[in-house]
Amino acid sequence: MGLTSDSTGIKAIDCGPVIKKRAEDEKIVALAGNPNVGKSTLFNSLTGMKQHTGNWPGKTVASALGYCGYAGMSYVLVDIPGTYSLMAHSAEEEVARDFICFGGNDAVVIVCDATCLERNLNLVLQTLEITEKAVVCINLMDEAKKKKIFIDLDAVSEKLGVPVVGTTARKKKSADKLMESLNEVISLNEKKDRFHIRYAEYIENAVRILQPTLEDKIKERIDLRWLSLRLLDNDLSLTEALNKFLGYDILSDEDINKALTEARRTLSEAGIGTDKLRDEIVSGLVRAAEDICRETVRFEKTDYNSKDRKIDMILTSRLTGFPIMILLVMFVFWLTITAANYPSRLLSDALFWLQDVLTGAFRAVSAPDWLHGALVLGVYRVLAWVVAVMLPPMAIFFPLFTLLEDSGYLPRVAFNLDKYFKKSGSCGKQALTMCMGFGCNAAGVIGCRIIDSPRERLIATITNSFVPCNGRFPALIAIITMFFTGVFIMPFQSLFSAVLLTCVIILGVFMTLSISKLLSVTVLKGLPSSFTLELPSYRKPQIGRVLVRSIFDRTLFVLGRAAMVAAPAGLVIWMMANITIGDTTLLLHCSGFLDPFGRLLGMDGVILMAFILGFPANEIVIPIVIMTYMASGSITEPDNLSELKRLLTDNGWTWITAISTMLFSLMHWPCSTTCLTVRKETQSLKWTALAFLVPTLTGIIICFIFASIARLFS
Repeated sequence: MGLTSDSTGIKAIDCGPVIKKRAEDEKIVALAGNPNVGKSTLFNSLTGMKQHTGNWPGKTVASALGYCGYAGMSYVLVDIPGTYSLMAHSAEEEVARDFICFGGNDAVVIVCDATCLERNLNLVLQTLEITEKAVVCINLMDEAKKKKIFIDLDAVSEKLGVPVVGTTARKKKSADKLMESLNEVISLNEKKDRFHIRYAEYIENAVRILQPTLEDKIKERIDLRWLSLRLLDNDLSLTEALNKFLGYDILSDEDINKALTEARRTLSEAGIGTDKLRDEIVSGLVRAAEDICRETVRFEKTDYNSKDRKIDMILTSRLTGFPIMILLVMFVFWLTITAANYPSRLLSDALFWLQDVLTGAFRAVSAPDWLHGALVLGVYRVLAWVVAVMLPPMAIFFPLFTLLEDSGYLPRVAFNLDKYFKKSGSCGKQALTMCMGFGCNAAGVIGCRIIDSPRERLIATITNSFVPCNGRFPALIAIITMFFTGVFIMPFQSLFSAVLLTCVIILGVFMTLSISKLLSVTVLKGLPSSFTLELPSYRKPQIGRVLVRSIFDRTLFVLGRAAMVAAPAGLVIWMMANITIGDTTLLLHCSGFLDPFGRLLGMDGVILMAFILGFPANEIVIPIVIMTYMASGSITEPDNLSELKRLLTDNGWTWITAISTMLFSLMHWPCSTTCLTVRKETQSLKWTALAFLVPTLTGIIICFIFASIARLFS
């Protein structure tokens, strides 16, 4: 998922202003579809840009827009959230429904998956109940061909009464036919007969009672047959959106209320309540989709998805699913640890060479020492450290994570963990946001938007920091290597480091589940919700697109946010290390004050102070520890881990200190970037404070218990 906020110069967070500001010849087109149908790939292909996302007004639901033109027509494409239905159960479905109904669009393109057209037609048929200005885009035709699925596009078009186009979104040329059909639909002035679902007679009778009254009051501002069904269905969220669209409360109209009461009485006499009515409507949609596909889709192989199912039997099995998942996580971390060392060293050398150049420039202009210290040894040095430590691991981890996402494996992770998250009062989608937190907890918090239930979204947001982000890996890896795997020779050292790091991560997952359960029975009480989890087909990842998307939309964005808070933090750290009260620096005074409390937790005051000063960016915790022990006045780096271990042991570190520091690194307050993101996503200081306090109190309690037991038996 992209993490930026702008799109082609116009804010992507509010599609209303886009429609108001558009040029006269620009047409608004909604791009709709189920999740995992290649909708965003098609969007990127048509607009010639990578996807950028923001929020819809008042909702933490991603939106995206872009521009494209064809045969003299100019379009603003709005990639609305993926949804299975317009009978809204979640914020995403509400956004999709409201934009199609009230968004002022000139046409809708509904993207379907050619390998499971029957299921996708549910959304198509609902959309056609609202508008005839639609094009059905059956995507992934190449996947269907591989599975020996053949679709008669002309026959589907004839039955639906709208253009139907087959595409392969990865191939840009296949979009030409889609744009040609879109031009035709936009240019068509007269109304065409489109497919209408015939419901049970008692439902049709109720619609016939209500529709004429709506026609007198609302005219043709919205499809009246569809509106009649929704009012009979008592869809409260739709009524609210409709009132906003019309500018008045539709149910306050006496004539409409009278007709609605009479229509509902007709249904009641037939034994149809609200729940039964919705079931009947859904059944009508399903039957219509089955009828269309029965005559237009041909399967040469009845077991066309047997290969995927065979793989799933291994990856989602109780016996093999979890071992494979753990081994895969271990492999990703081993690759990240091993591969990041070399570019991190090169980047560090380059950035600190630039520091020497800056120092020379300051001396050349005879700048005062305090100014050089504050700007170069403080701001720049901390900034350079953060970039050198963060960038290489993120540039490796995020593409690997995105490759797993693109290949279709991550939904299987959610499937494997769903049962355990459900027991903890949450749902399996939290597993996906947790995985994203390994790269950056701020990105993981933003990823919580995919969770439909507000209660479960808050649980996932508050507990996301229990998985170590990219910024905590260097400290964890260094401590593991120095105190626990240093006896091994390479390459076994990096392998055992990855094994122990995976164990730490498993502990983080366990704490995530435990605290989620605690929250679900206390401040966030409620039953876990059900959700639709689609296991998409396994696909060959698009490596080029993955690299571009992960580096520009994730890595550089997260790095930029970290750098924004690391720079002022560098100034504060330098000042504390250089301002003296008596003969002692302010940093040592604060460390001494915290020392008794730090000892209770198995650490010391220096380590605790480093965590506090590392609030802007976790990457600088160990450098601050080194700087304080060495009393150097600026962040320094030992030449190798042996020197660092000697420095730490000389200052009282033992295996108890090492494990306590690792535990506190795993469980303490989220960084400032994550806290700001929580505040933005929840729009609440209360939940932001809870997201800060929950991991902090957990870390304090766990460290105290461990240190007490370890000292007792040591």
